Amino acid sequence: QVQLVESGGGLVQAGGSLRLSCAASGDTLSNYPVGWFRQAPGKEREFVGSIAWTDGSTYYADSMKGRFTISRDNAKSTMYLQMNSLKPEDTAVYYCATGNTHPMNVPARVLYWGQGTQVTVSS
Repeated sequence: QVQLVESGGGLVQAGGSLRLSCAASGDTLSNYPVGWFRQAPGKEREFVGSIAWTDGSTYYADSMKGRFTISRDNAKSTMYLQMNSLKPEDTAVYYCATGNTHPMNVPARVLYWGQGTQVTVSS
């Protein structure tokens, strides 16, 4: 099976930036889409964006375009989420995920989840 471990979360002021990492191990993720979701307390898990390992094509939720960027390093089996111009409403637990279908823009397409990393944006 696949193990996903997120890191890089923390506290940041509004307008600041943060980069999250997701390291994958176990079964190969070649040709798998990988992506990010987030969930705030009392809210449903929300799609952030995804990327294809093969060609690097990306897909973002409309609200994330222009502020969030997903990239990957195939050699390191690591995916990144660069978050800029952060807002308090970005506060959530961020989860990396992998599945079989790209874009992996709904939880039903996820096969494996990471444990999540907390991002808190203060005003």
